Amino acid sequence: MTVQPTGEFERTPGGAVLMDGIRLRGEIIAGLRATIEAAGSPAVCLATVLVGDDRPSQLYVASKRKLAGEAGMTSTHVELAATASQAEVEAAVAALAADPSVHGILCQLPLPAGLDPEPVLALIPPEKDVDGLTERSMGRLVRGLPGHVGCTPLGVMRLLERYGVATSGKRATVIGRSTLTGLPQVLLLGRKGVDCTVTLAHSRTSAQDMIEVCRESDIIVACAGQARMITAAHVKPGAAVVDVGVSRSEAGIVGDVDFDAVQAIAGAITPMPRGTGPMTIACLLENTLDAARMLGAFPA
Repeated sequence: MTVQPTGEFERTPGGAVLMDGIRLRGEIIAGLRATIEAAGSPAVCLATVLVGDDRPSQLYVASKRKLAGEAGMTSTHVELAATASQAEVEAAVAALAADPSVHGILCQLPLPAGLDPEPVLALIPPEKDVDGLTERSMGRLVRGLPGHVGCTPLGVMRLLERYGVATSGKRATVIGRSTLTGLPQVLLLGRKGVDCTVTLAHSRTSAQDMIEVCRESDIIVACAGQARMITAAHVKPGAAVVDVGVSRSEAGIVGDVDFDAVQAIAGAITPMPRGTGPMTIACLLENTLDAARMLGAFPA
């Protein structure tokens, strides 16, 4: 069996270890707070930029700021109207980039229609790019240089570590090739010290090939955004299955994994929700503390 959990964890009705992102997020936030307090509580500041009045984005940014406070960090927030110009958005981000009291910058995406996110993200120094989204951060990941890793793929790695999923010498399949999750996930699973043999599948992979590569895998990370595409037929008994995809249905938000069917076969599985979503924020805050270290504002 791939999964060898340490400690007592909740299990699904089928016996799979439930990789609970809310539980792990709480552990990470508590650890960050303890680390900051042990250092004398120096200011560690996360700056958020929100453009427009998109309600989900507003709630998401508010959650990030609240949890930053729970982690013992400070936060500053810049909010611009949906009518803001490209120059106004870029000026706001440039000011945060130049502010030595700000250690991490998060520009909430997507931006309103008509605004180009690429020049905005390019203004964020790699040391402050706590979302790990810029081309310089991605380049550092490819080159194996110090930098910030995208929060969602990093959150997947933290879940695998915490719940005892073996990686060295194991086979992993990542389904989805976005620069946000899929591509960095392949790099993280395959890099030295993790040592998976990784297959990248995607929307153009044939249905039969998808089943075959997944059935050979000890770890499946589904991040294609196709509702319940991973079924019991795709999963080797005992495999770890991580659901990153989000789709909206009449029944509400669903993931890429058919949870009810797969949990009876898998050795470990993430729920949806309560799985990878909470870990994205946890790793954002982890990156923020690392950013303060990179900038010399926190003890190494």
